Amino acid sequence: MTQTAVTEPTDTPRSAGQPRRRSNDRSVGFDVVAHIVLILWSLLVVLPLLWVFVSSFKTTKEALGNPLTWPHSFHWQNYATAWNESGVGPAFINTVIVVGCSLAIVMVLGAMCSYVLARFKFFGNRVIYYLMLVGLTFPPFLAIVPLFSILKNLSLLNTLGGLIVTYVAFALPFTVFFLHAFFRRLPFDVYEAAQVDGAGEWRTFFQVMLPMARPGMASVAIFNFLGLWNQFLLPTVLKPDDSVLTQAMSQFQSQAGYAVDFGALFAAVVITVAPVLVVYIIFQRQLRGSVVAGAVK
Repeated sequence: MTQTAVTEPTDTPRSAGQPRRRSNDRSVGFDVVAHIVLILWSLLVVLPLLWVFVSSFKTTKEALGNPLTWPHSFHWQNYATAWNESGVGPAFINTVIVVGCSLAIVMVLGAMCSYVLARFKFFGNRVIYYLMLVGLTFPPFLAIVPLFSILKNLSLLNTLGGLIVTYVAFALPFTVFFLHAFFRRLPFDVYEAAQVDGAGEWRTFFQVMLPMARPGMASVAIFNFLGLWNQFLLPTVLKPDDSVLTQAMSQFQSQAGYAVDFGALFAAVVITVAPVLVVYIIFQRQLRGSVVAGAVK
């Protein structure tokens, strides 16, 4: 007689892998929804910029009559009108000077201050750091009257220098707060190795520690640039004579009344927004690198 072996039923590979397949399906569904949301958000951001750029080559009649169509011909003179007749040209130069000088000063001072507060222990360290944080909660409009009096007594009112000093004072707390975490997480071994090699504190900071914090420096520089470039309240009160871009845009729109040259107005908007886009495109890799580094740490 022959006997047949009876085998017990085992779980099929499909049933064993079913929970993992469900989790994969959920992740795929989440990715699809996330991509749809990101695409919609990108369209909401990009389409208005493209519309403004295309409209900057139209005449006022074309911009009002056919706002969503392509211009019949490219009117490059709109940019010349915006630059020369509306005051955007001199305001652009003033803005570059003020923002460039303010950004350079605040980045150097902020990096040095945050490095000392993060790496050295001394009496009053935490007090100074918390005072810097208090500066983040102080609204600028509350300081308008004392700022006006101080700059007037120092003969800095209605000057680019006074506006630069004010920009630096308001951007410094955020810079210190942002860079403090980066310098605090830098390895002490590198600092000790530089000291063993005979490097002083200044050389260690500028040649060793500061390059290691480059992603954080790039990120805070972008944020400061955006905030200073779009500043309107402080230059309106403290620098009413020679306007910056935000003031020039406001004056251009208000002085024209109902006879607005929309082609030149859109061209002025493009001139105002273009530097911001250029700065972000240049430093976008450093910005992504700082975000990834912060997530890993």
